[in-house]
Amino acid sequence: MSVPELVRAAQRGDRAAVEQLVAEHLTLVYNVVGRALNGHADVDDVVQETFIQVMRDLHSLRDPQRFRAWLLAIAHRQVRVHLRARRRLAGRQRDSAADLPDPGSDFAARTVTEFMLTGQRRELVEAARWLDDDDRMLLALWWQETAGEITRAELAAALHVSTGHAAVRVKRMRDQLDAIRVVLRALQAGTCPELARTIASWPGRPDALWRKRLIRHTRGCPRCEPHRQGLIAPEHLLFGLAPVPIALAGVVHGLGMPPAKTAAALVPGKLTAAAVAALVAAGGAFSYAVTRDPETRPSPPSTTIVAAPDGTSAGDGTLDRPYTVARAVEVVRPGQTIALRGGTYRLTDPIVITTSGSARNRITLAGYQAERPVLDASALPDDKWAVTHEADFWTVRDLAVTGSLSHAYVCVSCAGTVFQRLALHGNVRGALTLRDPGTVANQVLDCDFFDNRGTGLGIKFGSGAGNLVRGNRAFRNGDNGFDFGDFASPVTLDTNWSFDNAINGFALGGGDPAPRAAHVLRNNAAWANAGHGFSDDENAAPIRLIGNTAWRNRVAGFSLPSGVAHLRGNVAAGNRTPVILTSRADAAGNTWHRGAIAPATVFRSTDPASAEGPRRPDGSLPVTSFLVSRSGSGATMRTP
Repeated sequence: MSVPELVRAAQRGDRAAVEQLVAEHLTLVYNVVGRALNGHADVDDVVQETFIQVMRDLHSLRDPQRFRAWLLAIAHRQVRVHLRARRRLAGRQRDSAADLPDPGSDFAARTVTEFMLTGQRRELVEAARWLDDDDRMLLALWWQETAGEITRAELAAALHVSTGHAAVRVKRMRDQLDAIRVVLRALQAGTCPELARTIASWPGRPDALWRKRLIRHTRGCPRCEPHRQGLIAPEHLLFGLAPVPIALAGVVHGLGMPPAKTAAALVPGKLTAAAVAALVAAGGAFSYAVTRDPETRPSPPSTTIVAAPDGTSAGDGTLDRPYTVARAVEVVRPGQTIALRGGTYRLTDPIVITTSGSARNRITLAGYQAERPVLDASALPDDKWAVTHEADFWTVRDLAVTGSLSHAYVCVSCAGTVFQRLALHGNVRGALTLRDPGTVANQVLDCDFFDNRGTGLGIKFGSGAGNLVRGNRAFRNGDNGFDFGDFASPVTLDTNWSFDNAINGFALGGGDPAPRAAHVLRNNAAWANAGHGFSDDENAAPIRLIGNTAWRNRVAGFSLPSGVAHLRGNVAAGNRTPVILTSRADAAGNTWHRGAIAPATVFRSTDPASAEGPRRPDGSLPVTSFLVSRSGSGATMRTP
């Protein structure tokens, strides 16, 4: 059912409709409230109060079409109520440590930010901490608008203003955010004597007075003004940030759900029926039983186009008359989802994707519910890529591509596209390749690239900022596991594993003709590759490698002879040689500085079976103690 239909059913007393409304909107509210409260420990309470209020007042909503705007307005009001209560408490107990932000929560948020974000995204998150309460709430809403989760009309309704007034407020907030980013750059640079004198008496907390004072200084200072150069617009950075990583345990615990169930039951976007029912029950508005036929398959919403292995171009994209994949990608429009039924799609022509979504209205290509589609490209000629993707703002997840006699999936000059939980295997050339200029702010998450004769994952032959590679495995490929040859912009690699590849685990080449791209690698592991674990591949840029592990690679663990690499806290053991560096490298705190060490004394386990086994049900890397160092250096893997 559509949202208005769910609202009407809920108003008639259908408990199942209430539960579905909560499940479909809980992540949205969590993201808005979480960002507005800057990850404070009270987020769970405010979300709970929001939905309790929603369920108590749902009968009074006259226009079901306005449910989302009405929901956001309630969330906005609850945030303001909470902030006013915190300010009153701070006024009564100014000297009490209880008034201060939870240091544990703030530390955790900062740790996640530093670990997950780089460059201007990290800068943007830090700048958001400087905004006042109203602007931070507006940023939280605009964040969801930019991601396509809400419309400008819904944002305006949440603030109880016109769309024109909302546009003015958004512009002012964006200008403030950019001004703060300049301040942060100037403070970090530390090159302005006048700024140093200005902050001599600053207590370090960005209150309104100091924010104005520092912004005023940077706007009029010739030393600080250059820090304004190169600012990427916030909307081009926001969609690259992950949702707020907040658990829902507090909500459930407060509702009486056994704590033992909370970790497995409650993750935003992956709610169990029991968890939603617990939250619904807290509203106190519904106290009756509703029965549902467990065999009844829900119909996809109207924004969903269905494709199936037996689909036809003459279908209409419904469950009963599904399209082919080719027809579905031809007719899809921004904001829609292509749901692929499970089974094998035996392609007779390549798939070409040319319709772009937008930051506000993404296009999704994914398996239908828990079904797993497989695109079999073995019948295509060897000069055709199985999938050619030439569009922006897509999410592609939960499918496999196999059998291509050429490349499996090539994304050409893509921006803002997310690839998640893919399995690309058994292809003659590369598995997934992102290439050419304009490859900007894409994410490759939780994918497996294996048994391909070419490279597992390649980001190559172009440039573009903000690309993130996280949680992936590349193994048993006939070339490099991960390859960034001739890509002129930094790529961030976080918690990826590369093993048993025919050349290198990670080939960190840079752009041609001057191969320089300062890639950032954190918490990655390479083992049992025929070449190097990590190779700069003639990239002379200052590559940063922090907390990575190389084990039993047949040449060097870390081969970085071309430039001024920065290495901290890395582990190399059991390789033919630990490391190849220039004298200009900035290396400290790595295991090779302590001399030769036997792998058995370094790691908790050297049995790769668990790391090379199945992923967890949510698609994340398997839990393992393999290559977890006893000292805490190197990759953390996924420690049990």
